[in-house]
Amino acid sequence: MQYLRAASRRAIAEARQRLDRYLDGATEADAARLGEELFAAVDLLSGEPVLRRHLADPATDGEERKRLLNAVFARLLSKPTMQVLEGMVGSRWSQPRDLMEAAETLGRLAMLVVAQKQGVIEDVEDELFRAGRLVDREPRLRSLLADRTVPAGKRVELLRAVISGKVHPTTQRLLVRAVQAPHGIGLDRSAEQLAALAAERRERSVARVSTPVALTDEQLERLAAALSRIYGRQMSLQVELDEDLIGSLVVRVGDEVIDGSIAGRLAAAGQRLPR
Repeated sequence: MQYLRAASRRAIAEARQRLDRYLDGATEADAARLGEELFAAVDLLSGEPVLRRHLADPATDGEERKRLLNAVFARLLSKPTMQVLEGMVGSRWSQPRDLMEAAETLGRLAMLVVAQKQGVIEDVEDELFRAGRLVDREPRLRSLLADRTVPAGKRVELLRAVISGKVHPTTQRLLVRAVQAPHGIGLDRSAEQLAALAAERRERSVARVSTPVALTDEQLERLAAALSRIYGRQMSLQVELDEDLIGSLVVRVGDEVIDGSIAGRLAAAGQRLPR
């Protein structure tokens, strides 16, 4: 969702505001149901390109688009989910696919709110990040999970064999959905996006930290505090051990890299040498 044109960016921002207003007062069960129903709506829209195009057609009156939505979905989805979708359909989208992808993002957010209400969202964020790194380090697993010629049920079965009993139910549901989702990307990238979404939900920016040795809780707290001072906002640390690093840490915040490793300092020094 990060490369949306202006109209779709406004539409998803408005949709997220409406979602937040509902979820603030919703129960865990309400939030979970909303997430699951949004995923179901995405699955249906994925297989119906004509319907998707009509629901996002800016040349069609917004009220008419809402009537079409209700004709298709009203008997299938709960009132809160319909209200979320009606707001989205009433907005202007740059292209029909953006509407579907926005609904997927809102479903993910609803599931993360379940974890937030349970008080485990920080753990879920960490589990999502670590799952993404695990898949990234295992090319064979990554390839099998991304193979769309294999039925989704088989790929989900493989994923469950790897993570079942090792992560929170919300983490597992989000990862399973990432494998099931139509037109999805690789699980390594999906998990990374989900972890970033969880950090955003906690009103934190993400700092990815590579370190050659495990850091103590005190060191992690000091690093988070230092980065928060530098960037002027709360930071969520996603830490990965990298035994190939020589010396200190490498920290990535967005496109910025703070390289404190010996290798990084040598490379920087080499760039300053006369040629």
